[in-house]
Amino acid sequence: MRTKVIDILRSTNYGAEVTVKGWVRTKRGSKSVNFIALNDGSTIHNVQIVADVDKFDEELLKKVTTGACLAVTGTLVESQGAGQAAEIQATDIVVYGTCDAEYPMQKKGQTFEFMRQHAHMRLRTNTFGAVFRIRHNMAMAIHQYFHERGFFYFHTPIITTSDCEGAGQMFQVTTKNLYDLKKDADGKIDYSDDFFGKTTSLTVSGQLEGELAATALGAIYTFGPTFRAENSNTPRHLAEFWMIEPEVAFNDINDNMDLAEDFIKYCVRWALDNCKDDLEFLNKMVDKTLLERLNFVVNNDFVRLSYTEGVEILEAAAKAGKKAFEFPVYWGVDLASEHERYLVEEHFQKPVILTDYPKEIKAFYMKQNEDGKTVRAMDVLFPQIGEIIGGSEREESYEKLTARINELGIPMKDMWWYLDTRRFGTCPHSGFGLGFERLILFVTGMQNIRDVIPFPRTPKSAEF
Repeated sequence: MRTKVIDILRSTNYGAEVTVKGWVRTKRGSKSVNFIALNDGSTIHNVQIVADVDKFDEELLKKVTTGACLAVTGTLVESQGAGQAAEIQATDIVVYGTCDAEYPMQKKGQTFEFMRQHAHMRLRTNTFGAVFRIRHNMAMAIHQYFHERGFFYFHTPIITTSDCEGAGQMFQVTTKNLYDLKKDADGKIDYSDDFFGKTTSLTVSGQLEGELAATALGAIYTFGPTFRAENSNTPRHLAEFWMIEPEVAFNDINDNMDLAEDFIKYCVRWALDNCKDDLEFLNKMVDKTLLERLNFVVNNDFVRLSYTEGVEILEAAAKAGKKAFEFPVYWGVDLASEHERYLVEEHFQKPVILTDYPKEIKAFYMKQNEDGKTVRAMDVLFPQIGEIIGGSEREESYEKLTARINELGIPMKDMWWYLDTRRFGTCPHSGFGLGFERLILFVTGMQNIRDVIPFPRTPKSAEF
C-alpha cells in the first residue's frame, strides 16, 4: 500500500515497512550505497531512499536517474543525516518509467523562460510544485471564505453576447465555415445560420449575470475562467485567466471596501497558515522578502483615499523630484502600475484602496457620484502588484444607467435583460473582481503571471 511522501516525513513509526512512489529529484552515492531523493508532489520536501548497492542489480540502479519514476519498498528508519527526520532503507525498487539525459528539467539552473517552453514538464520542479500547491490552497480559501459568510457559488456563462467591460476585446465563438462566410446586403457577416443565431464570444467577466443572481439570492460569488483578446505581452496579462467576483445586494461602496479588505486578508492568512513549507521555499529561492510582504498585508489596515487625493500625492512627488514617473500623471488619467505602487510602497507603505475615479475611465455600470464627474469605483492596490482588485457600487437607477449606455453607444438590444433588474425591484448593490492569477502572483512572489497558471495563454502562444 502506497504512503505519500508528506506522511512518511511526518511519521515516527520507525521499523515499519512502507512503500512510496514518485519521481527522482537527484541521485548520488558511492560504490557501496546510493542516496535517492524521491518526490511525489505531496510536499516540497523529498524523502531520502538509501539503497545498498550490493542488494540491487547494477542494471536496475543505472535506470534510476533524475526524472525516473519509481516504486520503492523498504524500512522506515530514523535519518542519520541533517535535513530530514526519517528516511527509507530500500529493500525493493521498481522502475515504472526511465528518463534519459534529454529530460529538460535536469537539476541545473534553468531560466523561467526556458521552463515556460517546457510547461508540461516544469510542474515536476520544486518551484512549480510549490506554486501549484499554493494555487490549490488559495482556491480552497476562496470557497471557504464565501461559504462561511452565506454567499452562494453561482455559475455564470462562458459563452456570452455581452461585453461587460465595453472594450471589445473578446474571443469570438462560431461554428461557421471561415472560408465561406455568408454576408448580408451591407457586406456584414450573417450569423443567422450560426449555432446560436447571433454573434457570441467568450466571457470577459461574469459580473453582469452575477448582478442578476445577487438581486435574487442576496450574496453570490463567481469563480471561473475569463478571456481577454488583448494583444498585451506583459508580465501581468493573460488571454485566459480565472476571476473571483462577489456581488452583494444592499452593499454600498463602503461595505464593498470592507468585504474586499477582509477577503484578501483572509486569503493571505490562509496561505501563511496552510502553505508554510512552500512559502519558506519560495522565500528562500525566489523572493527573499515574500514572507515579510505577506505579513505586511495581514497586519496593516488598508489606507482609503479618493482618486483625486491620490493624483495630488503623485503630482506633488513628481514636482518635488521625489519620483520620476515613466508615464505622466494628471487628473483623468488611468493610473499606471508605477503610480499605484508608489502610493503603496513608498508614500503610505501600506495597501491602498482608491475610490471615486473619473467616470470616463470606468465602466458604464458604476454608480455616478453627485459631482457628475466621478463614479463609486474602488481599486485595491498592493505592493509589487499594483491593482489586485477592481470593483464598484453599481448604478441602480434605471434612468441614469440607460442614459449612460446611450452615451457610450452600447447597443440597447443587447442590454434589455440587464436593465430589467433596474425596472423590476431595483436595489443598491456592489461587487468586485479579483484576478486569481494576480493573487497567486502576490502570494508566491513569482515575477511573471505566466508562471502561476499551469499552461499560459498569451498572444501567439497556445501550447499544451
